[in-house]
Amino acid sequence: MASEALVINDRITIAGWELTEQFVLAGGPGGQNVNKVSTAVQLFYDMRNSPSLDDRVKANALRLAGRRASKEGVLMLEASRFRSQERNREDARERLKELILKAAEPPPPPRRKTRPTKGSIERRLKEKSGRSETKKMRSRPAGGE
Repeated sequence: MASEALVINDRITIAGWELTEQFVLAGGPGGQNVNKVSTAVQLFYDMRNSPSLDDRVKANALRLAGRRASKEGVLMLEASRFRSQERNREDARERLKELILKAAEPPPPPRRKTRPTKGSIERRLKEKSGRSETKKMRSRPAGGE
């Protein structure tokens, strides 16, 4: 169990009891230490049933998590970048924080329809007719036999 709470921002804090950590053997650099010590961290967070997040943030986070989230809405982040268990633990918590911050961003403003300017329409049509002329010049001359 992760003991301390994870502060995401001034409005979102995930309680320590909501996060579960599991330590597993990691591959990669570390020499003989890799074979003996479980340094990789698997961080589990039940997003769907979490009281810390509102519905919009939950939906966005599950969409962003993709295959890292199970069908039940449990997110699993694995961190094995570093050689020490503590650094990997911090890395997993930091990645969870980044994911939730991205999910909590406000939606982009709706697109406002605009009309093309008169000048841009004229430039486009001039470019089109110029291209047409270029292509006509490439073809074989008409008539002839």
